[in-house]
Amino acid sequence: MLGRTDSRRRLLLVLLVFVVTGAGLTARLAWWQVAQQPMLAARAQAQTLTQVSIPSRRGTIYDRSGTVVLATTVDQYMLEANPNLLSSNAVARTQLANDLILIMGLDPTDAAAFSQKINSNRPYVILAHGLDQATADRLQAAITADGGADGVDLATEAARVDPQVGGAPKTSLAAQLLGFVNHDGVGQYGVEQYYQDILAGHPKVVLAARSINGRPLIDTAQVVDPGMPGQDITLTIDDNLQLAVEQEVMAASVADRALSVSAIVIDPKTGQVYAEASYPSYDANNYAQTPSGLFVDPVVSVPYEPGSVFKMLTALAALQQGTITPTSIVNDSGSLSLDHGTARIYDSDKKPMGKITFEKVLAYSRNVGAARVALGLASTTNGAASILKATWDRLGFGQPTGIDVANEARGTVHDPAIQPWHQIDLANAAFGQGVAVTLVQLATAYSAMVNGGTLVTPHVVAAIGNQPVAPTPGAQVISPTIAATLTNLMSYVVHTVPWYAAGTLVKGYTIGGKTGTAQIWDPHANHGRGGWLTNRYNNTFIGYIGRNAPDLVIAVEIHEGKPLVIRQGDLPLAVESYELFRRIATDSMKMLDLNPTGAAPLASPHP
Repeated sequence: MLGRTDSRRRLLLVLLVFVVTGAGLTARLAWWQVAQQPMLAARAQAQTLTQVSIPSRRGTIYDRSGTVVLATTVDQYMLEANPNLLSSNAVARTQLANDLILIMGLDPTDAAAFSQKINSNRPYVILAHGLDQATADRLQAAITADGGADGVDLATEAARVDPQVGGAPKTSLAAQLLGFVNHDGVGQYGVEQYYQDILAGHPKVVLAARSINGRPLIDTAQVVDPGMPGQDITLTIDDNLQLAVEQEVMAASVADRALSVSAIVIDPKTGQVYAEASYPSYDANNYAQTPSGLFVDPVVSVPYEPGSVFKMLTALAALQQGTITPTSIVNDSGSLSLDHGTARIYDSDKKPMGKITFEKVLAYSRNVGAARVALGLASTTNGAASILKATWDRLGFGQPTGIDVANEARGTVHDPAIQPWHQIDLANAAFGQGVAVTLVQLATAYSAMVNGGTLVTPHVVAAIGNQPVAPTPGAQVISPTIAATLTNLMSYVVHTVPWYAAGTLVKGYTIGGKTGTAQIWDPHANHGRGGWLTNRYNNTFIGYIGRNAPDLVIAVEIHEGKPLVIRQGDLPLAVESYELFRRIATDSMKMLDLNPTGAAPLASPHP
């Protein structure tokens, strides 16, 4: 008889194996489902969700009235796609691309880039930005009509626009002052860049699921950070005056056949900039098709040799040292030998005026007279150079003025403490050669000369949101007595010289100023050794206009204008710098309602 094949022990062993195995599986399952649940959920979420940063609504930029919009944000459309979902039929895909390109009117270069994107294997591409409503409607109709276009869609996007038309063709108002905002929502140049954080605010951050074409589903997104909208900004700029100044600099540039013309109008007491413009300029709404050189604002970012407007700085240094008075006699010999006969300077006409008063040296802009005054600042050349350089320092040259726009240039001022000056260096410096400054630095320095001696900080923003921006307190850099003397000297210049009087004076107003005509150094001339350009100059005029005292300082620069005729010491332009000053001064007093007491409003200086 066979024995029993079952065994209690064996059954218990099998049962134990099953129990241990089941317990192990249960524990492992609990480990993944409970202990590792957060990690697994995070991994799953990472595969289905994406973190999206949504720019906040950018603040609007207004003119000084708070009502004229200079730059704002509007809703436009962008065309996006998931090329993987488009028809695999090459002919159909090409036909769709051609239809969309035709609707948008793309040029060959942009059309080629569009075709490359739509034929890529990327899960998400942006095909076009900045589409208006009409174009978006036509694109949507084409997409709907094309059965293979499931992977193409339209989405709204915020776009920056500058709605005011500028004073020159194909420009927007104050383009170089304002700058622009790129497709990433970042301000570039000017006010847009300087106040980027304030205008842009703080972006909203969300966790969003992806749609079938890879696009984030913002409507059902989880908010991580609610963000903060950008703040509005009110400028000190007067939109009407800005337009007029843009028209004036364009007209002068065309008449003088100049490379560029620039101007700035500033309140000498507060530093508020009422207008500043250059020609050529550009349309900020079309920045992507603009040569990048036009983005740079010459008023604040392009230093140049100013010429004889710097003679007022030489006058200031001498008045402070007590080495000269307005009626002191100076020998204007027409030329002057320097550095033991190794160098020589000349007056522009190379003709001596003889012994004349210092105020006439300024009025008739005599280089030799200014050089003699500079050499007389101290007993040694380097001592005199140090005094002149210290005067420049007090007036802010060689350092930013602090104007609240991006990319302000410091200029170039050589320090005699580092590299001692020769007599020729001091002489050239006395009449504004061998130094590079910006137009806003000149306007700021002249403001100190006519406002009682305070160096103000120029600025273009009057308020952020509803809060006025308090101006930076100015330092007293010139005594009131000397400042009054300098103001009178500028008045003497425009009243004494007949052509200045005819070109600058405006009936009923007090006016003063100084011209500057500077040679232009070309570092590439003479096979890289450098040299002065022949019969090509920068022409500058800086002056003030006021009812009873200076209300405005206006600085203008005509860069490489072409003279009507070329004569020794006489290179007349169709529109002289001081004539451009008068036109802008007249516009300014009229548009800012600065009419003389009891006088009728000013007529425009041109039709």
